Amino acid sequence: MQWTKQNEQTVYENRWFRVNLADVRLPDGRHLDHFLIRLRPVAVATVVNDANEVLLLWRHRFITDSWGWELAAGVVEDGEDVAGAAARELEEETGWRPGPLHHLMTVEPSNGLSDARHHIYWSDRGEYLGHPVDDFESDRRAWVPLKVVPDLIARGEVPAANMAAALLLLHHLRLG
Repeated sequence: MQWTKQNEQTVYENRWFRVNLADVRLPDGRHLDHFLIRLRPVAVATVVNDANEVLLLWRHRFITDSWGWELAAGVVEDGEDVAGAAARELEEETGWRPGPLHHLMTVEPSNGLSDARHHIYWSDRGEYLGHPVDDFESDRRAWVPLKVVPDLIARGEVPAANMAAALLLLHHLRLG
């Protein structure tokens, strides 16, 4: 059963996103108005060290008024390479420059509402450069053992689905 977009118009936009209204035809011929959010790609990155600890940020999200562990993330700027954006975000938010990045996964965290794609990378080494430039992004940065990732997720300490999926995949890849 496939919905068909008849047309789409922008209702609001800024440099981060657009809110559009689409006229959608359902398989039975009815039409409905559907709002959607068009977003820039998001680049995400972390480092896993030799002790199988993953570099995470402990941060507050005011929208949901929740605290949780996350990976460094941000939008890809115009003309920027996705992996380069992931490395930049990691350095800005943690003070760590990653070694060569490996693509872990690409997810669509809310594909019923937005076209957001989160491209997640990881490296098995990094270099500490100093205090992060964007230290306002998180309360603290920490090396967290991958072995505790499933428990953190079960306790709700990794509330973002994209982060939970990436951490579980890293857990599987590194610890089997």
